[in-house]
This record gives sequence, structure tokens and C-alpha cells, in this order.
Amino acid sequence: MASPKTVFSLLVAIILCFSTIQCSNTIGKGYRLISIEESPDGGFIGYLQVKQKNKIYGSDITTLRLFVKHETDNRLRVHITDARKQRWEVPYNLLPREQPPPVGKIIGKSRKSPITVQEISGSELIFSFTADPFSFAVKRKSNGQTLFNTSSSSTSGSSFGEMVFKDQYLEISTSLPKSASLYGLGENSQAKGIKLVPNEPYTLYTEDVSAINLNTDLYGSHPVYMDLRNVAGKAYAHAVLLLNSNGMDVFYRGDSLTYKVIGGVFDFYFVAGPSPLDVVDQYTKLIGRPAPMPYWSLGFHQCRWGYHNLSVVEDVVDNYKKAKIPLDVIWNDDDHMDGHKDFTLNPISYPREKLLKFLDRIHKMGMKYIVINDPGIGVNASYGVYQRAMANDVFIKYEGKPFLAQVWPGPVYFPDFLNPKTVAWWGDEIRRFHELVPIDGLWIDMNEVSNFCSGLCTIPKGKQCPSGEGPGWVCCLDCKNITKTRWDDPPYKINATGVKAPVGFKTIATSALHYNGVREYDAHSIYGFSETIATHKALQSIEGKRPFILSRSTFVGSGQYAAHWTGDNQGTWQSLQVSISTMLNFGIFGVPMVGSDICGFYPQPTEELCNRWIEVGAFYPFSRDHANYYSPRQELYQWDTVAESARNALGMRYKILPFLYTLNYEAHMTGAPIARPLFFSFPEYTECYGSSRQFLLGSSLMISPVLEQGKTEVNALFPPGSWYHMFDMTQAVVSKNGKRVTLSAPLNFVNVHLYENTILPMQQGGLISKEARTTPFSLVITFPAGASEGYATGKLYLDEDELPEMKLGNGQSTYVDFYASVGNGTVKMWSQVKEGKFALSKGWMIEKVSVLGLKGTGKASEIQINGNPVSNEMKKIEVSSKEHTYVVGLEDEGENKSVMVEVQGLEMLVGKDFNMSWKMGINGAN
Repeated sequence: MASPKTVFSLLVAIILCFSTIQCSNTIGKGYRLISIEESPDGGFIGYLQVKQKNKIYGSDITTLRLFVKHETDNRLRVHITDARKQRWEVPYNLLPREQPPPVGKIIGKSRKSPITVQEISGSELIFSFTADPFSFAVKRKSNGQTLFNTSSSSTSGSSFGEMVFKDQYLEISTSLPKSASLYGLGENSQAKGIKLVPNEPYTLYTEDVSAINLNTDLYGSHPVYMDLRNVAGKAYAHAVLLLNSNGMDVFYRGDSLTYKVIGGVFDFYFVAGPSPLDVVDQYTKLIGRPAPMPYWSLGFHQCRWGYHNLSVVEDVVDNYKKAKIPLDVIWNDDDHMDGHKDFTLNPISYPREKLLKFLDRIHKMGMKYIVINDPGIGVNASYGVYQRAMANDVFIKYEGKPFLAQVWPGPVYFPDFLNPKTVAWWGDEIRRFHELVPIDGLWIDMNEVSNFCSGLCTIPKGKQCPSGEGPGWVCCLDCKNITKTRWDDPPYKINATGVKAPVGFKTIATSALHYNGVREYDAHSIYGFSETIATHKALQSIEGKRPFILSRSTFVGSGQYAAHWTGDNQGTWQSLQVSISTMLNFGIFGVPMVGSDICGFYPQPTEELCNRWIEVGAFYPFSRDHANYYSPRQELYQWDTVAESARNALGMRYKILPFLYTLNYEAHMTGAPIARPLFFSFPEYTECYGSSRQFLLGSSLMISPVLEQGKTEVNALFPPGSWYHMFDMTQAVVSKNGKRVTLSAPLNFVNVHLYENTILPMQQGGLISKEARTTPFSLVITFPAGASEGYATGKLYLDEDELPEMKLGNGQSTYVDFYASVGNGTVKMWSQVKEGKFALSKGWMIEKVSVLGLKGTGKASEIQINGNPVSNEMKKIEVSSKEHTYVVGLEDEGENKSVMVEVQGLEMLVGKDFNMSWKMGINGAN
């Protein structure tokens, strides 16, 4: 049942939505295009003049500058700003990109002859415009589809107003076909799945609002959406980014979408796709490719707020080992700190000498250690970090003094990461802490930024703050509201926290100032992003290793530096379901290393829920169990049944680590999400456009989990083709047209299926990724079930996983393309290795191949490896075959026979090209 707050939020949003539809025409009459000409850089510059001024939400900006440029063959930029003076934009040094020409040109009088509709054509996108009132449209050249159209006369059933551009209120709308499926506009928890739902609130403004709150602005701001359309049976995807860090409401009504933004500029980027993977490739080429992650980070992580001392942490590590549950990384929330202060150790509960011995022990095993870090620096004259911060003048200011807030240490000041001096000071503090404790990564939390108080505060005299009693998040400072400026109380109220909270509510006052006079009002949503960049720079400089950073607050481009977890979720079935949508959204946002707190952060999950959650969470790109201070213990070994589910699901994860690491490489090179919606691989199959209860890893490994209490079956959607069960590869689901299938799913069982035409590299697994990496490889090769002819491909990337860069050409990486075919009664497989030296140095071998879906009897003869016949005397090599059983079979029952053939005992070097073949007893073969 929805909470009263959620219901109230939805009512507010719906009322607001309908009221804005009625009144949007009264806000302004739009602008008139008075001139346009080509600019020296290959773009076009135009000037817009307001048609009729009014005072609603402030005064209109009289003259605007329009800049249009096809930046690449598949990317178009439309930039609209004040023609006379520079306005706030996302800083170009934080998010590097092309800069438009500077503003400030003197504008002449309006042309006497009217400007007619014109087009600016690129390779795939066409920009067209109407002069009076000014509107623009973006079309796809290949099929003539209109992707974006701001003309208020372009919609039939619904109306929206003309473009509005005031200092603190910007509005622009686009019409949309009702058949378009939209995804993105985060971060929020979408209870109805990944596909955007008309008339639900989408507000973008970074807030420390628990992820249990549905359809509310959460920790990150990603003002981008992907639009997927099926046109005459062919799929076309594109994306629209409004690069703006100011708070905004986005109203999606099914046939239109309206942005209402409280500052900045219109800076639109359109990427043409046309496939979903193309879209993410083009988008991350603009905002930055996802960060390469170290191999160990793809292992399982355990954390808890409330590991009161080091011996508890040691017990956790030992208990995972005893339970034979894989574990790569142990985390500390702020329990290790002295009085919750950053870069400190509690000398009693985490004495340094004992901690160093523990870290030495786990590091030798290959395990890693990560701790939390919050941006708020405790105001404490005896605290060295604070002393050095004050000496370097690194804090955000309010009326010339550091802005006072409260977080876990009590009174704090917030570092200003837009200040180069702050970045240098922060890097030095991380270096000092690393010398104190050799951590393997940093978890940066509370960076929305979160504040337990609101307004202008002072430290109370005569009382302790915090008192040390009760919850630590109750404000104990003396505070008064700040509403005296238009920045603290803007004319348009975004739907912040779902109830139109003031923009400075429980965060930094929006009239506070950053470096060079930048207002918090403008820079608020990039705080976590700027901290992430500074943290990444610091970690990389310490040991030259690949940094691992987990950030709660994210912005456009954060994936270039950090992983993300989805914040404070609940131990409920709904939070489990929502975790899939959020994970899939972040893949679209260019943050592929993402996951939710497994089993829920609070309150304690039931045993059944924790079973089902690890069966999902074992396949999150970032897989971590994390619990709240006030919840009972929920490590995976606390229940016997959960331990069994963990061994099964994480056991499979550790076998497919080479596959996950290769997906990590693909993400870094092309932006491709690790976890993907089904429509990424099946964009023509419209039945999967709203699918949010299953997901893919890469293009072909599908997870179909149980997400409801008491269920021992799952109703899974299978796109057309052959799917093979990873836990029993003789089981197959085959459908020519796609269908829903009810699968058995007892408590300790998860359904994971591999699609046809795939070669999946695996190893034998283990309890730690370092150990699993040393085991022999196997290849799983899938053909369409019973096909006489087929072709399959796969790939494998391997490297020295802590190198700062993830690339070929450094002598410490290897890339392998795998191929296989079946035809004319012969099965063939071969590899093409790039830079095999690294893999050869590790001695990695392929020990087994499993070929699925072969037609016929399964008898293999005339086996050849690298052109040499395998004789009967070679006892090491074993060949076996098993007939497939069909959960759902081929439509033509007469074609229902196919087999799995396994060849074991091989010794084929991963780092060297190989080829292998055999003759099959295939029905109808020549």
C-alpha cells in the first residue's frame, strides 16, 4: 500500500500537471527569429526577440541567441541562451565538450522581410524551424520521422505553450507520438517499471530522499531520455539530453513532454541511434565513456552500517569463508571513524595496528577493503583535516563565511569542489588517509549534498550538538529559514522531494556561493559529480592504480569516474522489483556499474525475500549486501536457505566473471550497458518494450527472477529464438515468435538463460575472484535448437586489472574473438587473438567446450584440433552428448530433436589462435 506521503505527492503532481496544461499558453507568446547565418565553426547562429513580455515567474529575457550545429554525423546540438550576457552552464572543465561561440554581439533591428521555414541538414538528423513564433523540429533523414517538435500547433489532442525564457524560469515542449516508448529522466524509483508513464511526476534535483519514495527526485540528476519507436515493424531509437544542472520538472503527457527549468540555458543534444546500443554509444561519446572497473569489483561485496569494531568485520570475513559463499570486498560504513569524522580511525574499536594486520591478511588472499567518506568536514579546531581545510580556504561560503550545516559529525562545513584549491586539498587528505590505512577504494555518500538542517544555522551555546542520544539525523543547530533572496525562494516551485519542498530544504542554502561567485542555486545538482572527479584524480595519483569509487549522487558524466548504488531502499518486495528498473536506467545514463543494497537497507527483510534478492543481486553489475545500523544482521550466511541461494547464484556469477569483465571492457569502449533491458537485443519485439521484471547481461544472458512473495514459479517473457538454461544446459525454451512461459522456480533456484548464436567464456568459479581467475576456461556455444546450419560469436577481454587504463596495446592485455559454425554435418570453432602475450604469460587454457542445439544423434567423429586429428589413444579428451528437453519446444514437433555435445580434457591456450572441428551424426547431413 502506498504511504500517505506518496499518495499526496501524486495528487499534487497530477493537479500541478493539469493546471500547467491550462495555463501554459498564458505564460508567454514566444519569440520571433529575426536573423540566422552560418558561423565560422560550421554551425548556425540566430537571434530571437521576445514577442510580448509579462511578469509571470519574472521578466522575459528580451533577446536570445540560438546556436545550432551538427557536431557529428549522428549528434545535433541546439543551444539557446541570453544573447547579451553569459548565463550559467554545466562547467566545460567538468564535462568537456565543444563550446559555442561567445555571446554579446550587438543585435540589429528586426529584418523587414519575413524568414520562411528552413532546414539545416546533417547526415542523419535534420533541424528545421519556423520563424514566428519561433519553433524548431528535429527529424530523422532516413525515414522522415519527427523526433522533437516544439511548435505549439503541432499537437492535436493536447496543447502546450510557446517557448519561455526568463532568468529563473525556462519552458519548452515537444510533441510526441503516443506510440513512442520513453525511458530515462532519473534518478527516481519507478514502481510501474522502466518505461515512463504519462502524468507521473519527473523532477530532477539531487536530494537525500530515501529511494523508498516512489517517483520522487532522488540522489542523481540525468535529464536525458531514450525514445524507442516501432515504425512499420522496424525499430528506431534516439535520445534527447537537456544539459542543464538547475532544478526542473518534466511533464510527460503521452503525446507531449514539457520542461520547466528554474535557470541555466537550453542546451539540447540529439543523438540519432538508430539502435538502443547505438544511442548509448553516441551518448557516452559526448558525456564520457564509463570508467574501467577492476576485476575484483565484479566480485561480491559485504557491508553494514553497524560493524562496531574490527573483530566483527573479521568474523564476517571468516563466516563467509566457512559458509563457502564468495566474497571479494569487505566494507566499513562510518563505524571505523573517530566521531564520524572523515579520514580518521577510531583508536579503540579500529586500532590502526590491528587493522593493518587484518588488511595484510585479506590483501594476501586477494580481498579488498573500502570505507565510506562524506563531504561534510566536522567543525572542530583540534581536527587536522579541518585545520588544513580552513588554512586553504576550501569551503562553500554564505555571506563571506563558511556555510554551516549538520551531518553525522555534528556541525560541518562543505568543501567547494569547483575550487582548484579544494581539489588539491582533498587529494592531499586522501593521500594522508591512504598512508594511514591502505584502502582499495572510496565510497562517497551524502553528496547531494545532504544536510540534517535547513536554512541559516549557528552552533547553539550551552548545549551539546549532537547530544549523543537518539537518532543522529535530528537537527540540533539553531536555524532560521532563508527566504530573503529569489535564489532561496524562486518564483517557480519545482516538485522537490515530491511535496514542493523549498530548494534549500535539508541541503546547502541556494544563495550560498562557490568559487568565482557561482551560486549553489545553479551548481547544486553537480556537487556529487564534482566531488567524484576530485576523488578519482586523488585515488589515481596515489598508486597509479585503477580507482574504484562508489558515489550516491550522480550527474551526466558521472559514469566516467564512478559506480553507483541506488541508495536507501527497503527490505520489501516492491524495493526488490524497483531495483531492476533503476539499474536498467543507469545503464542508459552511462553508469553501467550499478546495483541496489541486496536484501534491502532497512527494515530487516524476511528470509524468503533475502533468498529471492540474492538471486537477483548476484547478477547486478555491482553486487553488494548492505544493511542499516538499526536492522538485525542480514549477511547471506545468517539463514541456511539464503546461504544456499547465495552459493547457487553467486557460484554462477563467479563462473561468468570473464564474461562480466569483458562487458566492463565493452562498456568502457562503447558505453554499452552491462545490464540491459530486453529491448536492447530485441528492439523489433514490441512485447518487451515495457519489460522490467527480467533483464539481460550483455546481449544474450537473461535473468528471470521471482519478485513476489510465496511464488515458486515465474512467468517469463522469451523473445523469439532458442534459450538454454545455464544451470541445466539440456533444458531449452524455443519459440519462433516469442512467448510467455511459466518456469519452475523453487526457493533456491534462479532462472538464467543463454540465447542462441552466442559463445560464452566461463571459468570454474571460486570463493574469491583472484582464485577464480586462475581456473581453466570453458566455452558454451549455442546454436538455434535443431538447426542444420548456424553461426555463433563471443569475445573475451583479459588484462592486468588494476592498470589505470583499460585498453589493448600496453603489453598487459589480451582480446579474443571466438567463432563457431555448424553446417554440412560439421561443427567448427575457432579463435582470433589480439595481443596474446599477456594471456600466454598466465598460462590460461580452454579445458572444455559445450555446444548446444545441435541437430541429430550427437555422435562426434573425426575430431581435429589445429588441423591435427585427435586419436582414440588420447585418453584425456572425453566426448559426451545429451538430448535437450524442451520446457517449450519448436512449433513443429517433428523438428524437436537436438543435443548438447561436450568435449572435455582440452588444453587449448587462450592466448593463441585455435581451431577445432568434428563431424556430427546430423539428420539429413550429406
